[in-house]
Amino acid sequence: MNVVHVNKIIDHSRFRFSHLSLIFWCFFIILMDGYDVVIYGSVVPALMEEWSITTVQAGAIGSYTAAGTAIGAVLFGLLADKIGRKKVILICTIMFSLFTALSTFAGGPILFTIMRVIAGLGLGGVMPNVIALSTEYAPKKIRGAIVSFIFCGYSIGAIAAAMFSKSILPELGWKPVFWIAALPLLFLPFLMKQLPESVSYLLSKGKDEEVRKIMNRLTPEEPIAANAVFAKPADKAKGSPLVMLFKNKLALSTIMFWISCFSCFVLIYAMNVWLPKLMIEAGYSLGNSLLFVVALNVGAIVGTIIFGRLTDHWGFKKIMVPLYFLGAIALSAIGLTDNTMIAYLLIGMIGAASIGVQNISNAFVSQYYRPEVRSTGVGAAMAFGRVGGIFAPTFVGILLTMNLSAQMNFTLIGLAALLGGIAIIFVQEKHAYYRQEESTEEETPVQTQIAELKDSPLI
Repeated sequence: MNVVHVNKIIDHSRFRFSHLSLIFWCFFIILMDGYDVVIYGSVVPALMEEWSITTVQAGAIGSYTAAGTAIGAVLFGLLADKIGRKKVILICTIMFSLFTALSTFAGGPILFTIMRVIAGLGLGGVMPNVIALSTEYAPKKIRGAIVSFIFCGYSIGAIAAAMFSKSILPELGWKPVFWIAALPLLFLPFLMKQLPESVSYLLSKGKDEEVRKIMNRLTPEEPIAANAVFAKPADKAKGSPLVMLFKNKLALSTIMFWISCFSCFVLIYAMNVWLPKLMIEAGYSLGNSLLFVVALNVGAIVGTIIFGRLTDHWGFKKIMVPLYFLGAIALSAIGLTDNTMIAYLLIGMIGAASIGVQNISNAFVSQYYRPEVRSTGVGAAMAFGRVGGIFAPTFVGILLTMNLSAQMNFTLIGLAALLGGIAIIFVQEKHAYYRQEESTEEETPVQTQIAELKDSPLI
């Protein structure tokens, strides 16, 4: 009796409308995630003036929000392995959309911070599960490019946040900027219908018929017969899924992923929360400073699309390490120039080396671990990374009270990029799950499996 291995068939499937639909909705969710994260940094100057808060207090609000995202990444990463990734994505999307909009009704910084922390739980939980779901359904040859492209949505959302803030803030204030974050609530019926559930999760729950429907949409030229048998996911080892990230020689790489994520989130949150203020301190106007946020995220998009595609050919480490070091150099140089165009270029390079690298890292981490612990692996890495997000806003807020030069501020932030590059050097690709898959395929090509299945009396 032939057994259908769904993951292998997905790996070699052709790109179809089902893939496009998944990419579109995942892209939309991450776009709104990016919008939600960046709007706070865009309105910080206005909030500081309205509520008479200091840079340290404003930074602390950003840090508390990042703490919520760290908790959400772990909590919902673990929950997804129990109730499914689709349900978790929907829950998290509702949380961050609703509570961001509700935060506009806060009368002061305390209630505002509470709302932002709750929204942060959703922001932290949605990202690792979108990564895991899109990784599971993407054809293997373009998997890295697809996951990286989806996370360009984060930068599109960040650009939208900066542009809306630039146009709305002077006339209407900061609250309408936050109301826009509720947009995903209008699209929930479409998300519920269009997003597929994880096939690994469905198989583990014995929902073979749902898997059959999904597979027939992905590979209509090779329909799965009603009496075909699906290979079940490997039984999970007893104990916490977090423990599995340190077994089978994965410990060093897991720790290095965590350090790399920490470094990336230091860069991302330092830039997202404080870039407008840092550029104002460097002598630029608020309008120009918000355009630097656009330059940062344009650099992230360009870097993600170009270098994300190259990872499918050259591997992740050969792309990520040079990008990290390039970011460290760009951050050290940004305070040395008075030329606006050169400053935009350097900020774009920093975007590629921070948000862009994190987008590529998402694809790297999601492919490194086995499917049964993928959500946990990505969620744990991003949770540790969010510690960097907690640290960065307050750290930069303190820097701004020390009256250091612009070059020194950026150079100190740039040390995070140097640390991230060193961490990725020590990741051991030889123990990665995708390397094990490659070894298995050399022994039993999937084309042989499909041919045998087609000729089987079961079909």
